[in-house]
Amino acid sequence: MGEPGRLVFYYGPMGAGKTTLALQTHFNQGQQGRVGVLMTKRDRSGQSLVTSRIGLVADAVLVDDDTDVFALVEGFPSSRIDYVVCDEAQFMSVAQVDQLARIVDESGLDVFAYGLLTDFRSKLFDGAARLVEVADEMHRLQAVVLCWCGRTAFMNARIVDGVMVRTGDVVAVGDTADGPMQYRALCRRHFVEGRVAK
Repeated sequence: MGEPGRLVFYYGPMGAGKTTLALQTHFNQGQQGRVGVLMTKRDRSGQSLVTSRIGLVADAVLVDDDTDVFALVEGFPSSRIDYVVCDEAQFMSVAQVDQLARIVDESGLDVFAYGLLTDFRSKLFDGAARLVEVADEMHRLQAVVLCWCGRTAFMNARIVDGVMVRTGDVVAVGDTADGPMQYRALCRRHFVEGRVAK
């Protein structure tokens, strides 16, 4: 039997490059002849794609609330799967994160999960919390993300019509450049104050 698989969770605030790294991981694994599944839950495009803010895009398997990700990977058309890359992992349910762990433990695959740690209220997402509990490794992305004031930003603010909001549905995917709702990373001080600009 070869090396056992690992469940690795990469997290960071908005703009830290999580999706870009997920796409790079998928590309690099493929370059080494490995066969993988790229999946996402609630990508900003609303399609079966993984899309980064800097313009990188790849086809992906779109997971919904009813998807058993273990069964999905086990039943994948390719007879050989070496790894799984999961973007927007914070949106996974607790059961789905446990299924990712089962892929590692029972199938011996590497699973790379990328996502936010906290929501716009600064509370842990259910999927992220479960990943913190069960992942073999966790890595906070070190990309420099700055608040408008120049301090390190690690809090995810939801901005609606130019104003930071603290109530609403936990999951609200949008964040288009011209839409009424956007997300912005802020330092803790300005997140607490609700200040989104000078």
